[in-house]
Amino acid sequence: MLNQLSICDFAIVDHLDLELSQGMTVVSGETGAGKSIMLDALGLALGNRAESGAVRQGAEKADITASFNIDSIPEASQWLSENDLDNDGECILRRVITKEGRSRCYINGRPSPASLVKSLGELLIAIHGQHEHQRLLKKDHHRTLLDNFAGQTKLVSQVHNSYQQWHKLDSELKRLSEQSAEQTARVQLLSYQIEELDQLALADGEFKQLEEEQKTLANAESILNTGHQLINLASDSDDANCVQQLNHCLQLLSEIQSESPSVRQANEMLNSALIQVEEASNEIRHYMDRVNVDPSRQQDVEERLSTIYEIARKHRINPDELCEFHQSLSQELSSLSRSDEELEQLALDVESAKTEYLAYANKLSTKRSAAAKKLGKLVDQQLHNLGMPSAQMSVALTALEKPSLNGLEEVEFLIITNAGQLPKPLGKIASGGELSRISLAIQVITAQTSTTSTLIFDEVDVGIGGAIAEVVGRLLRQLGEKAQILCVTHQPQVASQGHQHLFVRKQTDKKTTHTQINQLCADSRVKEVARMLGGIDITERSIEHAKEMLAQAS
Repeated sequence: MLNQLSICDFAIVDHLDLELSQGMTVVSGETGAGKSIMLDALGLALGNRAESGAVRQGAEKADITASFNIDSIPEASQWLSENDLDNDGECILRRVITKEGRSRCYINGRPSPASLVKSLGELLIAIHGQHEHQRLLKKDHHRTLLDNFAGQTKLVSQVHNSYQQWHKLDSELKRLSEQSAEQTARVQLLSYQIEELDQLALADGEFKQLEEEQKTLANAESILNTGHQLINLASDSDDANCVQQLNHCLQLLSEIQSESPSVRQANEMLNSALIQVEEASNEIRHYMDRVNVDPSRQQDVEERLSTIYEIARKHRINPDELCEFHQSLSQELSSLSRSDEELEQLALDVESAKTEYLAYANKLSTKRSAAAKKLGKLVDQQLHNLGMPSAQMSVALTALEKPSLNGLEEVEFLIITNAGQLPKPLGKIASGGELSRISLAIQVITAQTSTTSTLIFDEVDVGIGGAIAEVVGRLLRQLGEKAQILCVTHQPQVASQGHQHLFVRKQTDKKTTHTQINQLCADSRVKEVARMLGGIDITERSIEHAKEMLAQAS
């Protein structure tokens, strides 16, 4: 459940700390006071898209933190553990948005992408919005509601994944089975090119080695002459070579009887120079030992290089790209030249994937059929309570002409609002007010089967009032007995049913506007319910009525 929500410099909120409890918490306030700000902030903490306009004017950044206790949400605990983000039964989501629009998300103090936060948020909170009834006009939403009510989200995912795998393999089989004469010609060309490159048998790095060897062989005499001169000057000449000169310098330096640091340093430097000259001489000798005047080998190397250059020009690539080119041609030929046995195996794989998909899809169809009957009956009961005694909702499952990503049938909610009518789609028979009640009934029913411990209802009671609003309030309070309910409302009948009551107030001075959210005590709550009943002027009668409503709810 959501334990705490902290909001800093977001929209028109400078700082706000909310402690939330189990049960049903109602949120009320004047229109425009900022009731939805709290839900917008929570949505950002849960990974919703952020904009720079979210930062309060004059502030550098907005900072939102939501703390959850997930002891009763094993799915969330498992998710955190699998992503190495667990924190001993606690989950803290934080969102920071700068005034330039940059945004950072954190899960238990660790930076995380918004997409990851969003997938976790779906396990923590279910949000039922005030525009939910508009989504009821879309068949895709009907299917989602039915599957969620049936508790088959995992099976739906299996249907989805198996369908994609089946069609991926089927597409590959069709592609390979329909190879044209053009592809056959390509196979012949690739075979010829690869055979030529196989005969060349160019090893990785060989071209650069051959180039270096060719340069050495072509200049072997010059290299040997120059090398001998270097060795003589460095160490082998009998006439004042570098080694002799350095030894003589060291001898002279030793005759200087001084403990001066400069003399000691000069001695070290001369010794170091002597060692380096001797090592340089040895390196030159080693190099010259590998240099030979070999016309036969030079001819072989130049002929090999000529062949490499010729083949590279033919393919219009650099010689050092031939090895990679050879490999790419081989891979292409392999993909185009699958044997009949491979095609047969691929056909078997396609059939196996189809069988797996149909097994999942048929199982989902069975679950949907059972859930459809149950959902229809439960929604009917709620609609009768909501002042639609003749209403009957049914869930139509119509078989599709061919299998789809979402299963074997189309799901559509049908409604009868008056006795004697035939079931028709919601958008063709239900009025705006009826659609709101139908939406509310479905939300309440599906919320009862939700695995999330926190449910948010954002003005879902729009378009209803009086006794019907009281029924809605009681339904939400019943849900609050086993889950945490957060309900934004304008209806006093709903507000009076809450276990806790938050009041949103907007304060304005000459320069700034601020929103405050406070938890109401018993007396303040009576006044707020009375205000919701009677408008601006709170009378004794409205006060007594508010007390009576609160007493009945308790």
